[in-house]
Amino acid sequence: MSAPFALSDDSVFVVIGSGAGGGTLSNELAQRGIKVVCLEAGARLGFGDIENDFAKMDAKMGWHDPREGSPTWLCKTVGGTTMRWSAVSLRLKDYEFRPRSEYGPIGKSSLIDWPITLEEIEPYYGLAESKMGVSGTGNIPPSDETNNFKVMKAGGAMAGYKDITSGHMAINSIARDGRPKCQQIAHCYSGCAIGAKWSTLYTEIPKAEATGNLDLRTSTMVTRINHDTSGKVTGVVYVDGDGVEHEQKARAVSVAGNVVETTRLLLNSASSMFPQGLANSTGHVGKHYLKHQHGSVAAEMPGPVNAHRGARQTGLILDEWKNDASRGFVGGYTIQATFGPPSMMAGVFGGWGKEMAAYIDKYDHLAFGFACGEDLPYAENAITLHDTKKDENGLPIPVLRYEQDKNAKEQEQHAKASMSRIYEGLGARNVWSSKGNGSTCHNMGVARMSANPDEGVTNKWGRAHDVPNLFISDGSVFSSSGAGNPTLTIVALAIRQAEHIAEQMAQGAL
Repeated sequence: MSAPFALSDDSVFVVIGSGAGGGTLSNELAQRGIKVVCLEAGARLGFGDIENDFAKMDAKMGWHDPREGSPTWLCKTVGGTTMRWSAVSLRLKDYEFRPRSEYGPIGKSSLIDWPITLEEIEPYYGLAESKMGVSGTGNIPPSDETNNFKVMKAGGAMAGYKDITSGHMAINSIARDGRPKCQQIAHCYSGCAIGAKWSTLYTEIPKAEATGNLDLRTSTMVTRINHDTSGKVTGVVYVDGDGVEHEQKARAVSVAGNVVETTRLLLNSASSMFPQGLANSTGHVGKHYLKHQHGSVAAEMPGPVNAHRGARQTGLILDEWKNDASRGFVGGYTIQATFGPPSMMAGVFGGWGKEMAAYIDKYDHLAFGFACGEDLPYAENAITLHDTKKDENGLPIPVLRYEQDKNAKEQEQHAKASMSRIYEGLGARNVWSSKGNGSTCHNMGVARMSANPDEGVTNKWGRAHDVPNLFISDGSVFSSSGAGNPTLTIVALAIRQAEHIAEQMAQGAL
C-alpha cells in the first residue's frame, strides 16, 4: 500500500501521471529515499480486471474526456499508456539528436537540435533496457518469432534488407524480474493479462511503494499548479474521485500527463506572473506537436498466416532507418510486423463495403506491416485550450491541431511501397494500404528541450527554463521525434532526470 503523506508536507516531490515517464520517475526518486506523491487521474486496475477484449479494456482505461481535433489514443489509468503500448523499444540514432544540423532548414519547420547527445543518454538507454526487459539487448534473448514476422522476414530478405530482428520488445522473452515469459496471448493492446509486457502498473509503482516513499493517489485530476511570488512552484490543486478539491504542497513538481494533459495543465496554471501559462514565457508550450509518420499495409498471402496468433509486434526491419535525402524526404523509418482485429483495421484500410468484406474474409491469410517514421516539428501543429467549451471540472477542453507535412507524406508513400514490395515478392494476391496518416499515438513535443530558452520550454534535464523546481517527464520534452518508438527514450530520460533531481536536492539547489 502507498505511504500517506500530509497535504501540508512541502518536502514531498509531486509527480503528475504514472505512465512511462511519471511512473519511472516516481520509482527512481523513491529508491533514492525521496518522498513522492504521485497523482493519477485514472483508476488502478489489477490483473483480474484485464480482459482480452479491446473494446472492454478501452472502456476501462481509455482517456475519453472531451477533446477536439486530431485524435489521440491515450490511457487514463495507473500505468498510463504503458498499459496499451505494443512495447517496441528503440534507441534514437546519433543524427536524430541533431536534426537541424543534419537536415538544414526545411520550409516552415521549427527544427532544432536537442541539447543532449546520444553519447550523454546512452548509459541511461542501457539502464532502461534492463529495467524494461527489452528483448535482444544485454543478455536477454530476442523475442519468439511469430508467423507474421516470419513472413515479413522472408519477404524482407528477398527484397534485399539485411537488418531484420525480432528483438527490441519490452515483453519478456524469458521469465525475469518476477514476471513470466510472453505466452503469445496476442491482446497486447488490452493490457497484458500476465504481466510479461512491461508496464509501470506492475513494475515501477509496486517497487516504489515497497520503499515506503510513495503515496499514490488515484482518480485525482490535477487542475492547477501554484507558485509563490518568486515564481517557484509551491504545490498542486487536484479534484479527487468524490469531486472534492485539495491542495498538495510540494518541494518540486513533475508533469507527465502525455502531452495533451501536460499542455492543458501548464496553460490552465496561468497567473499574473505567467499570463500565457506556467513555464510559457516564450510561448512554446503546446507548440511543435509531433506524432510520427505512420503508414500500414495488409497483404493477402497465398496461405494462412494467422497474424493474430502471437504478440502484436515482434519483429522489425531497420534498413530504411537512415537519413538519405535521395529518397525524396529527410529522416528515416522502421518497418514493423503488426496486426489488429478486423474492427480496428477497418478504419485503417478504408472503412466498410465490399473491399472491407473481402479483407475480413481473408483475415487468416493476411500479413501486416506498419511503418513508423520521423515527423518534423511545426509551430502550427499545436495543442491549445478551447475558448468556450469546458469539462466537468470547469476547465477548458484541449484542442489538438495536427497536419501531416509534405516530408511525412513522401516518406509514408515510400514506406508503403517498400512494404508492398516485401509481400509481393512472396506472391501476395492483394495488398491494402492505409488511407492517409493513421497516427493517433506516439505523441511528443509541446514542451521541448532547448539549449536556447527562446526556442523551447525545458533544459537538458527536462527542467523548465522559467520555473526552477518544475520538471516535465514525458514525451513532451522531445526536441524532435526521430523514427524510433518513443517509450524507451522517455524511460531513459526519466532515469537520468531522477539522478539529476537527487543530486540537486543533495546540494540544496532544489
